Amino acid sequence: MTAPTALVTGASSGLGLAFARRLAADGNDLVIVARDVARLDRVAEELRTAYGRQVEVLPADLQDREQLQRVADRVADRERPVDLLVNNAGFGLGHGVVDGPLADQERQLDVLVRAVLVLSYAAAGPMRDRGYGAIVNISSVSGFVVMGSYSAAKAWVTTFSEGLANELGPHGVQVTAVCPGFVHTQFHQRAHMRMTHVPRLGWLDADDVVDAALGDVRRRRVVSIPSARFKAVVAVTRLLPRGVVRRVTGGFARSRAQG
Repeated sequence: MTAPTALVTGASSGLGLAFARRLAADGNDLVIVARDVARLDRVAEELRTAYGRQVEVLPADLQDREQLQRVADRVADRERPVDLLVNNAGFGLGHGVVDGPLADQERQLDVLVRAVLVLSYAAAGPMRDRGYGAIVNISSVSGFVVMGSYSAAKAWVTTFSEGLANELGPHGVQVTAVCPGFVHTQFHQRAHMRMTHVPRLGWLDADDVVDAALGDVRRRRVVSIPSARFKAVVAVTRLLPRGVVRRVTGGFARSRAQG
C-alpha cells in the first residue's frame, strides 16, 4: 500500500511547517507549497532525512492565478491523489483598510479567500468520488471578532468550511476549519504588528495547534478551536452584543498596528 499524501500550503515556515513535520512523522508523503524555493528545498530535505518520506516541492505564489492553478491541478490529479489538503498560506497587514494601498487588501483576499476556494474545490470532487479525504482550512479566532479585512476573510473561511462540510460529510470527506488565536510564528513580525501587549498566556505553540487540529479532524469536528482559553473567548463573543464586540476588538486591532 502507498502512503497517504498531504498537501500543505505555506509550508516553509510557521504553522505550515509544523503541519508538514507532524504529517511526515505520522507517515504521510508530502507536497509542500510556498513562494520561497530555497526554503522549500531545505524543508523538503529535512523531512526526507528525518522521516524518510517522499516530499514533492511545488513553488507557487497563491495570489498569482496561474501559479494557483498549477497547485489546483496537482490537488485535483486523480492519478496522484491528495488525501489531506491543508490550506494554511496567509499573511496579515499592519494597517487598516484605508491606511494602505487597496492592492494590499486585494492580495490578502486572493490568498486568504480565493486560494482557499480554488484549492478546496479542486480537492472536493476527487475526494467525494473516492469516498474519503480531508480538507483543513486554517481560519482564526479573529473571524469571530472585528479586526478589519483579515477578520472578514477568516469569518468567510470558517463559514465556507462549515458549508462544504455539509456537502462532503455524507460522502466520507471531512472538512475542518481550524481557528487558533495568537500562535508563536513569524506571522505578526512580518505584518509589522506590535504584539508586546499580549500576555504570555495569550500565545499558543504551533505544535500544540497542529496536535489539536489533527485530533479534531480525526474526531470529525467541523470547527476546531485549539485551547480552552480561546474556546472561552469565542463563546463570550457569541454572547456579547455585537456593538460591544466591535468596540473592544476594534480598539485592540488599532493598538497592535505600528506607526
